Amino acid sequence: MSFHPNEVARRARAASFILAGAIVFLASAFFRTQILEHAAYTLQSETNRLREVPLPAPRATIYDRNGAIIAENLPGYSVSILSKTAESLRTALRGLSGVINLTPEQIEAAVRRFRSAPNRPTVVLADASFDVVSVLEEHRVDFPGLIIQAAPKRYYPDKDAVATFVGYTGEITESELNSRQYRGYKSGQEVGKAGLERQYESQIRGKEGTHFVEVDARGRVVGEAGGRGDIAPESADPLYTNIDMDLQRFAASLFGDTLQGGVMAIEPKTGEVLAIHSAPSFDPNRFIGGVSTEYYSQLRDDPRRPLYNKVIQGRYPPGSIFKLATAIMGLEAGIVSLDDRMPQPCTGGYYYGNRYFRCWDRKGHGDVNLAQAIEKSCDVYFYQLGLKLGITRMLAGGVSLRMNDKSGIDLPNETRPIWPFAAEYFDKKYGPGGWSNGVLLSLSIGQGENSQTVANMARFYTALATDGSVVRPEIVRRQTERSRVFKLTPEQLSGLQRALAGVVSSRGTAAGAQIHGVVIAGKTGTAQSGVYRNGVELNHAWFAGYAPADDPKIVVAVMLELVPYHGSVAARIASQMIEHYLKRPTIQGAQLEGD
Repeated sequence: MSFHPNEVARRARAASFILAGAIVFLASAFFRTQILEHAAYTLQSETNRLREVPLPAPRATIYDRNGAIIAENLPGYSVSILSKTAESLRTALRGLSGVINLTPEQIEAAVRRFRSAPNRPTVVLADASFDVVSVLEEHRVDFPGLIIQAAPKRYYPDKDAVATFVGYTGEITESELNSRQYRGYKSGQEVGKAGLERQYESQIRGKEGTHFVEVDARGRVVGEAGGRGDIAPESADPLYTNIDMDLQRFAASLFGDTLQGGVMAIEPKTGEVLAIHSAPSFDPNRFIGGVSTEYYSQLRDDPRRPLYNKVIQGRYPPGSIFKLATAIMGLEAGIVSLDDRMPQPCTGGYYYGNRYFRCWDRKGHGDVNLAQAIEKSCDVYFYQLGLKLGITRMLAGGVSLRMNDKSGIDLPNETRPIWPFAAEYFDKKYGPGGWSNGVLLSLSIGQGENSQTVANMARFYTALATDGSVVRPEIVRRQTERSRVFKLTPEQLSGLQRALAGVVSSRGTAAGAQIHGVVIAGKTGTAQSGVYRNGVELNHAWFAGYAPADDPKIVVAVMLELVPYHGSVAARIASQMIEHYLKRPTIQGAQLEGD
C-alpha cells in the first residue's frame, strides 16, 4: 500500500509533533521532579530510609534551700523496637520473651504504645537493667528492629523521706495523651505523676532529642544514618525549693515505721515550707520505669494509706488547736477579754439542755479566764464562749479565718477543709428544725462539722505567730502572698501569744515539750476519731505552734492519726523538730498526757 508524498509528509509532521509533545511532557515531569519537587521527594526518600529514635531529655535536678539534691538523673537504659505493623511488633515481642522475661501485660502495653504512635520506636522496657541489656546485645542479630539506648533515670537519694512532696514519674497514659495539658507529648514518655514532679511538669520535663537510624524496606535497622546529625536532648533549668533536707530527714525519722500522720514546718513570715512529711511513706524510686504489681498492691492495700498525703489531703477534726480560732472570734466581737471568766466554772463537764458535754479533764479546771483556759485547754470555758458567739458569728468567723479554704500550697490534689458556710448548711444536712445550737459546743472545741488539713492549720498558726496575716505555703520559691484574716489590738494579740507560750510551760498541757533556752508557743489538741480498737476510741493527736515565741522563725503543725494517747505527744515531736532546726542539742524529757 503506497501513500501520496503529501500524505507521508503530513503524517511525518504529526508524528514529529507527538514526539515533541512527549519529549516536552517528559522533560517537564523530570524538571518538576528533579528541580521543583526535589526537596519533597528527598524528604520522602529520607523518611522511608531513616527512622527517628527519640532521645529522652533528663528532667531538671531538684534542690533544697541549701543546694542538697532532692531529685536527680542517673544513667539508665531503655529498650525499644521498630515495627511496621502491630502484628509484626507482637511477633517480635513474643520472640523477645524467649530471651528475657516479658509478661503478657508488658507485650499488650507495648502494642498499645505502637498504636498511639506508629511512627516512633515502641518502648518495651523504659528502665532496663544492665543484665537485661547484656543479654539483648548477645541476641541483637535475631531482632533487627531492636534499639537499645542510654536513657536518664530519675532517682531520689532520700527515697521515702521526700516522697510526700516530690512525688514520682511514670509513663504517660492514653487519657493524659488526649488531654490538653499534655498536648505535644508522645506515647512512652515519662511524666510527673504526683508532687512537685507533676505540679511543675512543664518546667522540669526538658526537651527531647532525636537520633536517626537507617532501615530497609521491611523496617529493619541496618545501621546508623550517615550524613544526618543527631539533635541532642536539652535538660531543663534546675528547680530550687525552700525545703531544708536536714530538717526533712529528721522529721521522717521521728515518725519512723510505727506512727502515722503528718507534719508541716513553715517559716511564718515568708511561707517557705521547710519540711512536709506524711507517714507512712513509700519509695518513689520503685515507681520509675513502671511500678511492680506486687509493690503497688502492697501500698494500695495497706490500711495506713501510704499513698495518701495526710498533710494536704487528709481532713481531721482539729480538736483543741482550733480553740485559738474561737478565742479570736470572741475577742474580735468584743464579747470576751483575756481576763474574762464564764458564768459556770469547770467541774469536769457542762450541761446544755438534757445533754452533758464533758471536759477532757474529768476533775475540772475551776474558775478560769480566757488566757488560763487556753493554757489548760478547758473545754467547758469554750463551750460557753461558743454559745455567747452564736451560730451566725461562729460560722462567719470561721469563714473569715479561712477554715473552709485550701492552704494554696504548690502541690496537686489538695483537699478543701470542711467548715459550714452558714446556718443553711445544717438545714440542708439535718432539715429545718432538725438541729440546735448544741452544734456550737462541738464547733467551739474543734469537733463537729469541722475537718481541717494539717497544711491549713499550719497556715492559720502563721497568723498567730505574726500580725494576724496568713501566708501561702510555698515549696518552690515564688512570690509571697500574705493576707490578714483577723484584726486584734496589740494587747489582745500579745495576750494570746503569752497564753500560747503558757501551754508549753510547767503550767500548761505541753509541759514535756519545753526546750531549754527557747520558749515555744503553741497548742495541743486531742480530737475524737470515731474509730475504736479493743473497745477504746482512738484519737487524732495534734500540736501547732511556733518558736522562738518572741521572734518566730518556724511554725510546726503535727497530727498523729488514730493513736491511743493525747496531743502532748504530738507536741513533743514538734518541739524536737523546732530544737533540731534551731540547732539546739536534743533534750530528754518525759511525755505528759493531756489535751
